Order: sequence, then structure tokens, then C-alpha cells
Amino acid sequence: MTRVAITGIGCVTPIGTSVAELTGGLDARRSAVRTITRFDPSPFRSKIAGEVPDFRPTDHLPHKTVKRFDRFSQLGVVAAQLALEDAGIDPERENRDRFGVMMGSALGGIAFGEEQAERYRQGGLQNVASHLALTVFGGAVSCNIAINWGLTGPNATNAMSCASGAIAIGEALRSIRDGHADVMLAGGSEAPLSPLCYASFTIIRAMSTRNDDPQTASRPFDRDRDGFVMSEGAAVLVLERYDRAEARGAHIYGELLGYGLTNDAHHMTAPKPNGREAARAMALALEDARVQPGEVDYINAHGSSTPLNDSTETLAIKRVLGDHAYKVAVSGTKGYYGHALGASGAFEAAICAIALSRQSLPASLNLGTPDEQCDLDYVTNGNGERRVEHVLSNSFGFGGVNAALVMRR
Repeated sequence: MTRVAITGIGCVTPIGTSVAELTGGLDARRSAVRTITRFDPSPFRSKIAGEVPDFRPTDHLPHKTVKRFDRFSQLGVVAAQLALEDAGIDPERENRDRFGVMMGSALGGIAFGEEQAERYRQGGLQNVASHLALTVFGGAVSCNIAINWGLTGPNATNAMSCASGAIAIGEALRSIRDGHADVMLAGGSEAPLSPLCYASFTIIRAMSTRNDDPQTASRPFDRDRDGFVMSEGAAVLVLERYDRAEARGAHIYGELLGYGLTNDAHHMTAPKPNGREAARAMALALEDARVQPGEVDYINAHGSSTPLNDSTETLAIKRVLGDHAYKVAVSGTKGYYGHALGASGAFEAAICAIALSRQSLPASLNLGTPDEQCDLDYVTNGNGERRVEHVLSNSFGFGGVNAALVMRR
């Protein structure tokens, strides 16, 4: 079986833009969640989010390029550029027929569409951006990445809710294994911070209302969690054939080994109570990776900080790992940056790759009083240096989507 290496990471997140800034934010154990500044949140029950601070796409891309994109594509293309730079890859020197892009996004350019709908309401058609139709569809991000570097290999953007980024990385793994590509850019991008997008999640009471203390609002596995915190950002990994990466002397963060995907077929928002299908996604990823449950050292949990998800995920981990579940380090890292929907799985895959490379695990933030149903080792006592060989990353989404990835040092 073709082996696949992770050789580059590009990230634009609320806690940092670049691997160094992301790592620094995790080491500092600081949350980037704040009161929203992008729009007036006063009409809403929830008033907090993880915003990417001081994001200037022209620091990375020409102004002429940037003005063709909405924020969703800007975040994704900049993350791709940072990933290529980190990997030391110049696409112009590659066989671009063998170089592809897989991305994920729950909402795509819907926030830009919302903004333009208001402009249309106020000023008519002549007030609408001429590139609206080219920016709002989900596939705009993978296509813009491809166009920017002339990458003519496999290309798609999936929109499978909060599992989208992980699914994109899993499908990129398959593209290389199946012989369709030698190199893939894979990840997720999300820019959902606009009034109507935000309101749609407050209506269903999915988000935290801990507005008086935003930095403690996202609290995976804590007894007092009351919902997720919406955020934005993008993360992209460079995946390439392992033999090729070794031959060019690339820095290898880790090896991507396996991918599992299932659906609860139960409810649009609530996970299946017994955790069966979430557990099966993990089991399928481990089987694909040829890794035994007892070999897992660390799990980066979906850990959305919602009342149902965290306890169900804990149950699912126990279903697939059995007694070994109590020996595995688990952390929920959304306490640092919130929940970037379709980009979160890519954030967390990047964090897993960094953990493998550094042999240091990120702590779970804001876990003061664990839920009695959440009784695993959630790495609360600082960023622990541990020997880590195999990691599992979980991403679950609306509609009952469950995705899991397995990596090795």
C-alpha cells in the first residue's frame, strides 16, 4: 500500500497564523474567544466567537488575486500558500497533473452571499459584486487554490458539516493511495461570522451563552458546558507519497495511515445515543490504518462542548477501545479557538501532526469539573510531553456524519 506523509501545514486560526503561532497558542494555553466585533451581536443570545485577528490576505497574495475572493476563499488560499511554503514545495516545478486539492467547508461563501443580499436590498442589482456567483459556492475554495497554482489533479470541496475538513483529508489520502496523485493539498476553510449565519445557530440553541466570560465558554467535557462557540479560519495539509518526501529530504510531521466515515442515520443535530456509528468510524479508520485499538496513544476529540456530543463521544471511544480507553490521552482543543465548523477537522488534524512531530500533547482548556459521563484522561495538567506513536482525530457533524483519521509518528 502506498504510504502518505504529511510534509506541510498551513493554518489561519484565531490563535495563530503559521505553525509557530498555532503551537505558541497551544503552549500558552490561551483562548482566542472574544465578544464578536465583526457585527453587532446584541440581538442574539450568544455574543461570542473565535475571530481571526488582523487577517490581511494581501500580506500573502497579490491584491489583484485577493479581490477576486470572498473571505472564505481568502482564508483557504492563504492557508494553502503557507502549507506549500512549510513543505518547501514550488508547484511550478511539479507535475501539476499529479497535484490535487481536497477541501471541506460547511457553509462555503454563504456569509458573502448574505452581505450581497443586503446590498441588493438597499441599492438594487447594480450594487451587487460582479463576482458573487463565482464566490458563494462551496467548491470555490478548492478551485481557487487550483487556479492560483495551476494544479490540474483531483479537486473537490465537500460540504458535510463539521466533519468536512477531516473528510477532505481522508479523500486526499485515498487519491494518493489509488494512484491519482502524488501530492495533495487538503483541509478546510470556513468564514461563517455574519449575522444571519450566526443567528441560524442561536435559533436552535446550539451555542454557548457564557457571554460574560468568553475565554471559558468553550469547555469540552466539562459538566457546565452549554454549547459550542462559532469561529472561523482555515487549515491545509500537504500530503505526498512517502517515498517522494523521503527522496527530497522533506520534514515529515507524521504519516497519515487511515480514514473512516459513517453516518448515524438518526437525527440532524443529536448524535446517536449509543455512539455506535461514531465508534464504527474510528474502528474503520484503525482497520484502514492496520493499527490495533490498543496501539492508540492519543485522541484529538471532536469535543464540541455541547451537552450531548461530548458524553456520546466519550462513550464511542470506550466502545472502540474498550479498557484501553482509560489509558489513552484525550484532548478537546476547541477551547482554544472555538468551533470553525467545516475547518475544525483540518485544524485538529494539523494539531495532531504537530503533536506527533513535537511529542507533546495539547491540554484541554476550561475543564474544571468533568461531567461524570466524561471520565477519560483529558490532558488537563499542562501540555504534556509523552511518547506518542499513533493518534486518532475525530470529527462529527450535523446530519450524523462521523469521520476519523489515524496518523503515526
